[in-house]
Amino acid sequence: MESEFMEERKKLNEKVMKYAGKEIKRFYNLDTNVYREGELSCKTKELLGLVASTVLRCDDCIEYHMVRCKEEGLTDEELEEALSVALIVGGSITIPHLRRAFAKWEKISEE
Repeated sequence: MESEFMEERKKLNEKVMKYAGKEIKRFYNLDTNVYREGELSCKTKELLGLVASTVLRCDDCIEYHMVRCKEEGLTDEELEEALSVALIVGGSITIPHLRRAFAKWEKISEE
């Protein structure tokens, strides 16, 4: 599932890496490694990332984690439960992000 969003993300990350010093590279490495299979499944870790991103109101992060969740086999029902947790934790200020998240989920599901 190589959406326009993921293609653009890849290109921008390549630009970052062109200029990145050891600190940026180390952070990117940590980010990559934390989402690998371990005691928690990749799907669970992506769900955690999705909830955190929703609470923090980062639409790019929400979209990234939803793409990854879809790749990991997340169902509509699991998405709704996860975003319910995000709404409870983040409060009503997350509602605009929920709206966009469900719209993006539909788009991802159609691809």
